[in-house]
Amino acid sequence: MSSVSALLPYVEERFQSQRLVFWHDAESEYAAELDALDLGDVTTLRVENNEYAVKNRVLHDEPTGKFLIYRAGGVPAGIGNWLLDLELAYGVFTADRPALVRQDLGLDGAGIDDVVRDHEKFFRAAKRVQTLKTLLAADDDADRLRAKMCAVLVGQREHSMLELTRTLLIENARGDASKYEALVEQGLDGFHWAGVAKIYGYEANEPSVDDFVLWMFRQAADGFATEVPGALRNIQLDFASLRNDRRSADALAILARRAAESLSYSDSIEDAELIDLVGNDLFEDVERKVISLLAKAVGERTMNAREVSETIRARQSSIWVDGYRELYTALGAASDLLSELSNASFAIASFDEGLDRYRKQWFRIDQLYRQFHFAARTTEYAGPLEALRVEVEKHYANRYLYELGNSWQQQVDAVQDWRSVTLRPQTRFFTDHVEPIIRKGNRKAVVIISDALRYEIADELRSRIRQEDRFDAELDAMLGVLPSYTQLGMAALLPHKTLAHSHGGDPVLVDGQRSDGTANRNKVLAPVGGFAIRAEEVLSMPRGELRELYGAHQVLYVYHDRIDAIGDKATTERQVFEAANDALRDLVDLIKRLTNANATNILVTADHGFLFQDTALADASYLSTKPQGDDLVVTNRRYVLGRGLKDDPAFRTFEPEQVGLSSDLEVQIPKSIHRLKLPGAGSRFVHGGASLQEVVVPVVTVNKKRKSDTRPVNVEVLPETDKITTGQLVVKLFQSEPVSEKVQPRTLRAGIYVGETLISNQTELIFDQPSQDKRDRYQGARMLLSQDANEFNNRTVEFRLEEQIPNTTQWRVYQRAQYLLKRSFTSDFDF
Repeated sequence: MSSVSALLPYVEERFQSQRLVFWHDAESEYAAELDALDLGDVTTLRVENNEYAVKNRVLHDEPTGKFLIYRAGGVPAGIGNWLLDLELAYGVFTADRPALVRQDLGLDGAGIDDVVRDHEKFFRAAKRVQTLKTLLAADDDADRLRAKMCAVLVGQREHSMLELTRTLLIENARGDASKYEALVEQGLDGFHWAGVAKIYGYEANEPSVDDFVLWMFRQAADGFATEVPGALRNIQLDFASLRNDRRSADALAILARRAAESLSYSDSIEDAELIDLVGNDLFEDVERKVISLLAKAVGERTMNAREVSETIRARQSSIWVDGYRELYTALGAASDLLSELSNASFAIASFDEGLDRYRKQWFRIDQLYRQFHFAARTTEYAGPLEALRVEVEKHYANRYLYELGNSWQQQVDAVQDWRSVTLRPQTRFFTDHVEPIIRKGNRKAVVIISDALRYEIADELRSRIRQEDRFDAELDAMLGVLPSYTQLGMAALLPHKTLAHSHGGDPVLVDGQRSDGTANRNKVLAPVGGFAIRAEEVLSMPRGELRELYGAHQVLYVYHDRIDAIGDKATTERQVFEAANDALRDLVDLIKRLTNANATNILVTADHGFLFQDTALADASYLSTKPQGDDLVVTNRRYVLGRGLKDDPAFRTFEPEQVGLSSDLEVQIPKSIHRLKLPGAGSRFVHGGASLQEVVVPVVTVNKKRKSDTRPVNVEVLPETDKITTGQLVVKLFQSEPVSEKVQPRTLRAGIYVGETLISNQTELIFDQPSQDKRDRYQGARMLLSQDANEFNNRTVEFRLEEQIPNTTQWRVYQRAQYLLKRSFTSDFDF
């Protein structure tokens, strides 16, 4: 492209709005190439002492024609220039490139031409210039022009130092440098680093993104204790934004890991105390150190459960917490479990008191044990829990299972008949729970039977159901049958008058009919308009088909087998707590599907509970005695069925009528938590005996409401002043009620604004405190004012709490408070 051709676009642009263009070429630089300029219907006239002729032609001879009037060399001054009036009217085009670019950009500030000259390569790319023009404002000065040029080069629409830095750091985290190299190629890297020095205080002989990253994290590790107050505030605020903004959070995490290694940060906190680290989430090393110290404190019981809970809650706002949530869950469960056991007494005054205390209190220990082991088995980093796991096992097995088992066994030995005043028997489930529903007009009932859904798991199910909008659930308990095993438990839940073992033990007979399998259960259910179906069929059934099924029957029995299917196999029994978690998910899904099919009365129950220990059992857990009798029909780890069974101190023997059975098979149960030592099936997961964990059977009653009944927790702003006189402000916030199943946690972000201009940091706050004690539900938002705040001194500013609009990226104001910003210059040093 010739030099004159490069000017073609600028000349053509002039002709879009006028018919005469005057071109002064003082150095005669383009005289030889002028004829090569292709302007279509534009006539080119050279001014060569023919001013009058030119003027006459363009004004009188061709008053509508388009003319490029070119003058080489000098121009007569004043009235000596016969074309002066026309030049004043149409303006004069100059081929000075900086001036042309400045005019094209619409800028006329000082120094703009110097920017164009210094970065000529940048402005030779038409596409790049076009993008730049969309970012410019008429009052942009030279520095702002360069900043926006940087934005174009790194692919940004914003030119602030924060956004330029964010882009370069994200790129650096990916191991890329193409955007930074574009700044270098265009000669703008020096401008960028000068800005970084001025705004953040970073200076280096050979600045680089890698070096800046290390410097930035070193400042953060030192608490931003720079000697430049303004730079302190800027880097501190922008660092918080970079880390907390979803756009750059992952990149900053990658950079933090690199920086921690370079700074040997883990060595610096080797001897740190937990109290000094709780509020620090700068590096992932801190998270691991906190967990290590917390695990030690829980195991040695040097922190009480409340202190542990508060520490775990404080860590939930850490940027690293997502990778360690299971660890914190395990620590919290272990702490609560050990705390419960340290104060527990397992003395039982009566059979009914034992049942009542288990369903109201002691079940929680089994629940915490399950939650600890499930979290410990699912975390990626189980190492810190190893010593704690030993403590949990020792206390759960010896302090809880053994002591409670022995105490409860005294009451089992004392009863003549297997019945309770406190709990209704499992054999009356249909009569007591289902019949009251279906006898009222056209009401229907759904019964979900989840095999081995222990009472403590059902308690968690109740809580999960209640967390769902418009769902309510209540938990009750029944006294399970003896022996507490699947065939008998399932039979007891069906409508019947008599239960009996068949001659060989199984199948169990309901009013003389077999009760095993869905086909036989359908025969039993037919007289009450019932139908039996497996849960997996319901979960795979289309909504319309499920509605038809529900509408066609008075009672629907849905059989779910997740826990027992895993626990009853030696190869998988240690996965029983994972199976319990899967069962909870299945059951919530089942309930939702059934309610969507118009079901309104749903009962969830089980055939039996279970005993489980994660570690291998000691020899003392097994009976050395073997059952004796005339006819041993069934011998299981936790029960024996037979005829003429011989009494033995290691067993509790029941006649069939004592346990409500209409057959001739006697029942023997190993006392307490003992097992029979048998080949084959596993021994950690067992059921069939009379322990509280096996025989307290849950009944969850589920109802769906017409109106929404869940809402976020309420939060109040409690200003302690109406003025801001320093560079920071701590705003007191109060969660006005405890979080519960229906009152859910709320996440808000806080900031100080003038209009829509943010003049402080933005911080995310989580309100999820379940405590009834008001003192636990206060927290403070620490706001740091930015340099921009100086422009609004002696003005009213607004502290805002905002929440994200669901399913959008937009935010709305939740609470606000106004302050008068009244700062002196000395407040710049108030950090």
